[in-house]
Amino acid sequence: MTRIQQVLFELDGQYLGHPYFVTGNALFNAVARRVDGETRRSLQVSHGVFLPGEYGAYPAAASQDGYAGKLGQSLPAVEAYEDLFVFRDAAQRWLLDSRPRDAHNALDLQRHGGRVAFDDTCWFGRPAGQRNQRRSVSWYVHCYLHSESRGDDVVPVDADVLDGLQVGGARNYGFGDLSVVATQVVDVDSLDYSRLEAAQSSGEACRIELVSPYVLDSEHPSGDPQSVPWWWRVDTAETRSGLSTGELRRRETRLADGAESYVVDTVDHGQIVEYAGDDPVETARNGVLRVGTHSRFGFGEFRVRPATEDRVPERDATHAGGDV
Repeated sequence: MTRIQQVLFELDGQYLGHPYFVTGNALFNAVARRVDGETRRSLQVSHGVFLPGEYGAYPAAASQDGYAGKLGQSLPAVEAYEDLFVFRDAAQRWLLDSRPRDAHNALDLQRHGGRVAFDDTCWFGRPAGQRNQRRSVSWYVHCYLHSESRGDDVVPVDADVLDGLQVGGARNYGFGDLSVVATQVVDVDSLDYSRLEAAQSSGEACRIELVSPYVLDSEHPSGDPQSVPWWWRVDTAETRSGLSTGELRRRETRLADGAESYVVDTVDHGQIVEYAGDDPVETARNGVLRVGTHSRFGFGEFRVRPATEDRVPERDATHAGGDV
């Protein structure tokens, strides 16, 4: 049995940190200060994804369907593999079409002595004549925890331990407060993988979507250089459609460890490659727990999809009759 603990936090203050996500390294260090040594050695933490507390509907691939109210303020039930990624999909397919999708891909900015922070609340104007001239939308952070060993009792971590974590910079000034909204434990092995099983049996191609960056090289003492996995087909029409060079986009980031900071070279998240392996279901399970260097700190998470399923039209060559 492979268990993960999903956690939904509400951002209770301004956040000074990475603009795309809260790194698993930051979340791990925040939790590590509150747990015993055995838990600290075994604990692994995903990157935390920002999402708005907005009205939504379940995506087409999810096990549930229809309108879901303020879906961003609670954890949806997880019965199928696709349910794990309702909130971890950069396209935010769960948001209602009536919501300002582009605005919800960016947090409001605040400046403090020349440093830029992200606000915990967005304000949107309303048409003249409505009772309230503005409405607010709060921001949340979704992540999950699991153990290096499948058989131990590290998860679930008690909600009292997780409540009140602080992440990002300027924490001594009250920045980056997180409060627990909900947690739930999911057995990854018992989920429904029927969509991937059907693709495998029919010989349909699958694709890999990077949910968090994949580390190629790291200056951290525990990081080893590694190449792009053999089961990624990189030079494909879809890769070329996004990049004129036909190569994967790379990004340099940094990994903080106490007072030290180490350069990390990564394949950037959000990219899609063709899957060249022969067992998409097992690969999908491994992608939840992440692969590669620094996977315990959230790097190397990916999702496996059948090539023709649940695509964003602008990113799907089949909607344009060729490369887009």
